[in-house]
Amino acid sequence: MVRDGRAEVPATARAVQYGSVESWELLARARYYVTNDNVPRRFQRRTGQVVVQTWHGTPIKQIGHDFVHDFYTSPEILEGLAHDSAQWSLLASPSSYATPVLKRALGYDGEVIEAGAPRTDALVRPDAQRIAEVRRRLGLPEGKKVVLYMPTWRENCEGWSGGYKLDLRIDLGQARRELGEDHVLLVRGHHHVTEQVREGVRDGFVVDVSRWPDAADLLLVADVLISDYSSAIFDFALTDRPILLFTYDLAHYRGTLRGFNFDLEEKAPGPLLADSASLIEAVRNADAVGTEYAEARAAFRAEFCDLDDGRATERVVDRMLAMGAEPAK
Repeated sequence: MVRDGRAEVPATARAVQYGSVESWELLARARYYVTNDNVPRRFQRRTGQVVVQTWHGTPIKQIGHDFVHDFYTSPEILEGLAHDSAQWSLLASPSSYATPVLKRALGYDGEVIEAGAPRTDALVRPDAQRIAEVRRRLGLPEGKKVVLYMPTWRENCEGWSGGYKLDLRIDLGQARRELGEDHVLLVRGHHHVTEQVREGVRDGFVVDVSRWPDAADLLLVADVLISDYSSAIFDFALTDRPILLFTYDLAHYRGTLRGFNFDLEEKAPGPLLADSASLIEAVRNADAVGTEYAEARAAFRAEFCDLDDGRATERVVDRMLAMGAEPAK
């Protein structure tokens, strides 16, 4: 299911647009339905249908019933969570850490498979041909270090025309002066963010990749990840490449906006950087920073990525198909 005709799907798949008559017929008739987010409010799982929830990443920030601020404590949101979890046949957990968090926060008491994250299989078992093709299509020059900025969204940055603004605090002028000769900066906004990068995207140093269809492609070609409170840090940790956390609003995000499920400052897989100048300095010295935080990344992987071995998809699909072959309940 796709939003519009620009989405790329595998040659073995057929794209169907959300909200179309055909999409609703397929939702009603399909034996298997796989989602990583909410199901439609009008969807009701029928007898014999298998609905698999893979969720969209390891939860670093508070979600669902764990979230104590206004947005998630509204009756409408909590009712939506109850409807959602009632439709799932199977919840695929990315890690031993995530299982109790997801069950509690999403109000789910059904079957869970601790399989690892299917979306990380490509990172654990990278394909050289895929990487080369992504680099070619992005026009990434040989010999330049690829830096990917992949932040989460912020509820306090609402846009005027819907969606959310890109809270870009990187001084792109300074970054270009200090890094432009041998770096490329890819900027990937969260899918809730509708604003794109407007400054300096024509000279090849900054590339807005927010509409690139698969984030795993971008993580595969990145030499350095800049993020903040995004689940991308769990995925990229599997590559063992440097991670920089641009946490300019850490106190506000932790205490007012969302809150965390663990002490990020204690367990971070890379340095927490509060301003653009220190971030640019860390990018310039990324190799040394990566060496400095090697043990922290290893500990992070051991705690939060313990099931990711490149075969998560296989485990989830095997269980999904087995459930579809069982007598209808």
